[in-house]
Amino acid sequence: MADQARRRKVEERIQNTVARLLERRIKDPRIGFTTITDCKVTGDLQHATVFYTVFGDEDDRKKTARALKSAKGLIRSEVGRALGIRLTPSIEFTLDALPEQAASFEEKLASALHSDQEIRGGSQTASYAGEADPYRKPREKKVYEEAPAAPAFTEWTGEDDALGEDADSETPTDSPESGEIEASGYDNHFES
Repeated sequence: MADQARRRKVEERIQNTVARLLERRIKDPRIGFTTITDCKVTGDLQHATVFYTVFGDEDDRKKTARALKSAKGLIRSEVGRALGIRLTPSIEFTLDALPEQAASFEEKLASALHSDQEIRGGSQTASYAGEADPYRKPREKKVYEEAPAAPAFTEWTGEDDALGEDADSETPTDSPESGEIEASGYDNHFES
């Protein structure tokens, strides 16, 4: 197997040699406006496929294919001299489908452009199925009214009316009138 660089050089040399032969040496009138577009060689350099295009109709393509088939021996001998390698590759001519593919692509692009224009024309008069702007909008922040500030410090007025009567009964009584001071559980530990 030949490496990629050598194979590429062989392909380029075959393409240039065949194009030069068709232009100057082969005088067959059946060969019309022929262009050599590409050449591919197998990995062992034993078989070469030469791709060509013909300007004209289907009849011109058939005539050119017959002329290339009849001139294959002369072309192979000239390619062998130009390459200078031990084994001359066998040559096969294949009609390149590039122009037909390009024409079909252009037709498909033209039909797509036409359908886009029809859709664009229909969309000018169309109305929205839902809202005109279907995207969610950010929520608006609610502005709250400020409540009057509670006083930070309230003075003791000495009145317990705000606490109520139940609050007085729950507070420990250590008044001097009762004469008793309630002892908490913590004080009992130290009495022994």
